[in-house]
Parts: sequence; structure tokens; C-alpha cells
Amino acid sequence: MTGVIPEELAQLGPVTGQLDGNDHTTIVVYGLGPDMTDHLDWVAAHRDSLRAALAEHGAVLLRDLPADLDLFDRIVRVVGGDPLRYTERSTPRTSVTESIYTSTEYPADQPLPMHNENSYSDSWPGHLFFYCDTAAATGGATPIANSRAVFRLVPQEVRDRFADGVVYARAFREGLGLSWQESFQTDDPAAVEEYCARHGQTFEWTEDGLRTRHHRPSHQTEPLTGEQVWFNQANLFHVTSLDEEVREALLSLYDEADLPRNAYLADGTPIDPADLAAVKAAYDEASYGFPWRRGDLMIINNMLCAHGREPFTGARRILVAMTA
Repeated sequence: MTGVIPEELAQLGPVTGQLDGNDHTTIVVYGLGPDMTDHLDWVAAHRDSLRAALAEHGAVLLRDLPADLDLFDRIVRVVGGDPLRYTERSTPRTSVTESIYTSTEYPADQPLPMHNENSYSDSWPGHLFFYCDTAAATGGATPIANSRAVFRLVPQEVRDRFADGVVYARAFREGLGLSWQESFQTDDPAAVEEYCARHGQTFEWTEDGLRTRHHRPSHQTEPLTGEQVWFNQANLFHVTSLDEEVREALLSLYDEADLPRNAYLADGTPIDPADLAAVKAAYDEASYGFPWRRGDLMIINNMLCAHGREPFTGARRILVAMTA
């Protein structure tokens, strides 16, 4: 789909924008072209228009940027302000700089379920910046989905069951998933306890490590639009998100309370896998992906757009920064 965008967003200096996507999810695309000499000046000059496009559509794609990590960092700061550190981690990443990370390091042959960053937490980034340093040989797209559309597409009876929110349970143990030290970015148990207390999480130290549990909403009101957005990671945390063989192996070795991650309804009862299948179907219907090209920079409003990752072959390196 290629759509029409308002005149004030369509022509930004010498660059013409276009609207790509589907009936549910759209992204404003600006091809900066090989002849642009100062990409940062262009971004700075049109910062307000780029942020307006993010507020309306939830996603912007800048194409044909040079492969320059410093330029990526400076664009992040111009558009979004000071980058945030990635705290309360739930997936493995590698720090490239103090504020730039690799995208989630998930097995290449498996998809990463759609999600809004840190929606399991009581604080989350407002904007995400994805920069393509190396495109995969095949696959590897970072699909996005309009969170307003996902909320509407999730069946009402499922929304009703999720109405009181989601309980996230985590168990940290040596050699299985993230360590508590990596997740909380500290080696100090007292700092973990203080963090949990401050963020409404219960915790229990065990012989093997640490268990935590906390409750968060299943949806939110997005402040710029006032609309309801589906905003949780029940589908990613739930044990059914794991490959079937991995799931069966874990359940044969550990009690449910000792799984690295799991999710429950607000009252602690199990989530029906059929409800999670309905959520996945909503994401599948709403999602839109495009093939990465080296030099692409996608910016998304984290509340208005969920994102995921498709399986891939070959080398793939997508870098990520986050801002308020």
C-alpha cells in the first residue's frame, strides 16, 4: 500500500515522503538519496515534522543514510533527546556504546513475537530507533503493528479476560536465561531489592537465584491520541511462546514457578493459550514489514507501534537506541 500523507509531511525540503503499510499499520518513508551531503542538518531542520509523523502514524523510516554509528547517535539525540539505558532487561542484547545496543539476540530460525518495548514494566521508552548496519541474506524484517488497531482486533471477550491486567513471573538461575545481574544491571542484591520495592515487584531469593513477580495493565491510554492501545507482553512472557521442544524440556526439568518467564491473568490464574492465539492473530493481521537495507533508520512511537523480528539467514545486525 502507498498512501497520501498531508502536504506538511509530504515534502520536507528536497525529500518527498510516502506512506507505506496496510489497512491497519502505516509508516512514513523518506528516501534521503545518495546526493544528500548533511543528513543531520536535514533531520534537525525537519525534526518537528518527523515527530508529527510519529505522533500520527507511529513510525517513520529514513532510507539511504551512510553507515556511520556517530551519525546514528546524533540523529537519536536530535529527534528523541538523551538516550535511555536499557534496564530491567528481559532479553539478551550486547552494548555497542553506552546508549546503543544490538537488537534482541534471539535464535535466527525463530521469530521474535510482537511486543511494545518494556510494556511489562512501569516505565518504558517513548521512542525506539532501529538502524540497519547489516541486512540479513533472507528474512530478518522488523515488522511493526499499530497498537490501536491491535487493541480493536483482539476479540472483546479476550480483552475482558485481560481487563484487570497481567502478572509477570520471572525466575533467575545460573545458566538458564538472563541472570539477575544482567537483567537488573547490578551485582548488588540490595540494589535489586530496592528496585523491586520501588517498582512494585515482589521478590524471593532462592537456593538457585531469584524469583520476581509483578502486576501491570494489559492496555494503556496513549497520551498523544487519547486512544486505547494493546500494551503488554503476555504473549512473549508466556511459556507457550517458547519452541515446543524447549518448552517441554523446561517443564520436564523445572516446576512452573522456576521457569525463566511466564505470564498469568491478574488474579494469578493461567492464561488460556486460545486467548494468546487470538492476540497473535490480531498482531498478524495488523503487522507490516519491509526488507531492511543497510543505512535504513526506523523510528517508532513505542506506545503506538509494537514490533517483532522475522527469522533470517546470514549475518544480520540491527542496532537499537531508546529515548523518552
